[in-house]
Amino acid sequence: MKVLVLGGVAAGTKVAAKLLREDRSCEVTVLTKGRDISYAGCGLPYYVGGVIQEKSELIVNTPEKFASLTGARVLTQTEATAVKPAEHKVIARDLQSGEERAYGYDKLVIATGASPFLPPVQGLDLQNVFVMRTPDDAIALREALEGGGIKRAVVAGGGFIGLEVAENLAAKGVKTTVIDFAPHVLPNFLDPELCEYVENKMADAGIMPMTGVSLEGVEGSGKVEKVLTSKRAMKADALVLAIGIRPNTAFLEGSGIEMFKGTILTDAHMRTNVADIYAAGDCAMVTNRQTGKPAWSPMGSTANIAGRILAENLAGKDVSYPGVLGTGVAKLPGGLNAGRTGLTETAARAEGFDVVTATAAVDDKAHYYPGSGVLLIKLTADRTSRKLLGVQVLGPGAVDKVTDIAVTAISLGATVDQLAGLDFAYAPPFSTAIHPFATALNVLLNKMDGGMESVTPAEYAAGAAEGCEIVDCGRAPFLEGRRYLGLGSIDGPVEGLGRDDKILLVCNKGKQAYLVQNRLKFYGYTNTKVLEGGAAATEVE
Repeated sequence: MKVLVLGGVAAGTKVAAKLLREDRSCEVTVLTKGRDISYAGCGLPYYVGGVIQEKSELIVNTPEKFASLTGARVLTQTEATAVKPAEHKVIARDLQSGEERAYGYDKLVIATGASPFLPPVQGLDLQNVFVMRTPDDAIALREALEGGGIKRAVVAGGGFIGLEVAENLAAKGVKTTVIDFAPHVLPNFLDPELCEYVENKMADAGIMPMTGVSLEGVEGSGKVEKVLTSKRAMKADALVLAIGIRPNTAFLEGSGIEMFKGTILTDAHMRTNVADIYAAGDCAMVTNRQTGKPAWSPMGSTANIAGRILAENLAGKDVSYPGVLGTGVAKLPGGLNAGRTGLTETAARAEGFDVVTATAAVDDKAHYYPGSGVLLIKLTADRTSRKLLGVQVLGPGAVDKVTDIAVTAISLGATVDQLAGLDFAYAPPFSTAIHPFATALNVLLNKMDGGMESVTPAEYAAGAAEGCEIVDCGRAPFLEGRRYLGLGSIDGPVEGLGRDDKILLVCNKGKQAYLVQNRLKFYGYTNTKVLEGGAAATEVE
């Protein structure tokens, strides 16, 4: 069987390598537009910041090494320009010679990826305008930094790549501003109140977030001197474009391949609507595991899973891709890490679930162990089915652990009751005696079962605490000008607090407030609320 693969990064190389492991009789040819294949795209910001030292570390495989290891034929700097399904042929151009030729196939795999979106504004041809997609992009930015000419930079785009680049620029002493048209950074990845938490940490780290603004242009004499936005102009020596990506599918016009907004539609076997043509990676749609709806997941992890499944099906197996959960994890400015899987509260409500959430601030390891920090965990569940729907987690520690626990739970359709009491690993360097996920789960269960009445950080921001007396119930007083009520002092009715008074109980992380509420209930107090996550999650005035 003659298999032609268009694209030589994550999905394309995975298909080629896996297929040839499954069936060495296949004749596999990989055509790729770039000079490099199988490079570490997610590592590019860290090369800029010097965390990754050598250029060579960005290249997972050279074309020669890959061909030797797998048996695939690899042709670089070869760009597909048209697909002719009726003839089972692809027309491709040699980018060095300009020569075009036809490549035949029995099966065609389209894994052409995506390219950075370039907004239609003036000045993008100036020196020191960068994108961040290939090793050459990262090398160019780092060389400019090391040349000493970049003191101020603007990053356009507040997604993963934009924030990772911003962090690494700031680490190099560059005064950095991040702009985004959305109301918050990390739009659609986190709920708004957690986005604000990230923005505050960015500001603390000296990186200024400017949201709700659009890039209007760039000015300068030969190189970047000023970045124009819809709010104001900013002096800058460099602009990094991380606004988003667009699938590389323009060459498929007239092929009959079904697409949605330029992204190839596939079934669970990674097949397109055209016979003998498959697609995977950033150019293709997959399915959301929870909603069953088409989903675009331009992630290296998705590309590798889809590529493996595609190869197995080419080899004659019957394997379906169950879909994605929107899982992601990132290292952000301000010593912050972020993880998410499943549905956010916003997305779950839009899908019609009977949503209940809980936010907990918990230690990521034993508080007495060096390097311990606080994780902010938000769980989303369906009140009716009691199934876990999603998790969002922020903190300096191993947010991936909490995220991956939730991936497993959601994938298996677990309820919050089934997750209670799981036997998580514990030792002081790694976790707490009650695992952070378990602690957050206990908060959710207490809330769902009526053991805790609370106000979420989002509800507090929306004014849910208006008319409440805010009571400081930390281990020690910390809210200036507020009544202090320590747990140990409550042995009956509290002088000055009526049993029906509206009271918001606030501590540092939420636990002490819950314990105080529990005791006040015993003494007849009927209208208390706990601020979930305490002051760690919400700035209380």
